[in-house]
Amino acid sequence: MQRKGPTSPTRLFRPAVFLDRDGTLIEDRGSLAQPSDVVFYRDTVAALKRLQERFLLFIVTHQPWVARGVITLDDVASVNAWILAVLAECGVVVTEVYVCPHDRTDGCRCGKPRPYFLHKAAKEHAVDLERSFTVGDDPHDVEFARSVGARGVYVRTGHGKKHEGELSAGEIVVSGIREAADWILSNS
Repeated sequence: MQRKGPTSPTRLFRPAVFLDRDGTLIEDRGSLAQPSDVVFYRDTVAALKRLQERFLLFIVTHQPWVARGVITLDDVASVNAWILAVLAECGVVVTEVYVCPHDRTDGCRCGKPRPYFLHKAAKEHAVDLERSFTVGDDPHDVEFARSVGARGVYVRTGHGKKHEGELSAGEIVVSGIREAADWILSNS
C-alpha cells in the first residue's frame, strides 16, 4: 500500500506489531535491573519469527520503576539491549524499543494507552497503523491499539488473568504470545 506523507516522497507503509515487554514476551518480574533476571516465555522467539515475516516488530514497555527511583533508565536500557541481542541471535529483528519511564499518575504523553509511540513509529518507520496490532497483558495495551484504529490482542500471561475482567466485551483474548501470533496471522 502506498501513501504520500506530507513532507516525504511516496514510500511503502508496512503494518507492525507493537508488543508489550513484561508479561507478554518475558516473565513479569517487577523492576528488572539486570539482564540476568530476564526469563523469556517459551514461545516468544518462535512467535516473533513468524510475525516478522509479515510485520515490523516494536516493543513498547512501561517502566514506572524509573519514576519511583527503584531502577534507572540505564538499567532499563541494559535489559532491553540484552533482550534485543538474544532475539537477534535467534534471527528476530525488533525495529525499535519505546520506553515510558513515568508513573501513571504523572499524566505523561507517552504512557499507554496514549498513542504517542504509535504515531512516532508511523512517522519514523512508515508504519500503517490501521493494519497494525498491539499485544499485551494489560487493558491499556488493547486501548492503545483502539486509539489509532489498530487491533489489540490481550494475553493472559503476566498480569493478564488478573485484569481480564476489566476488558470491554468482544476483545480478542488469547493464552499467550504463540496464540497471539496465530490470531494475528489468521486475521491480517
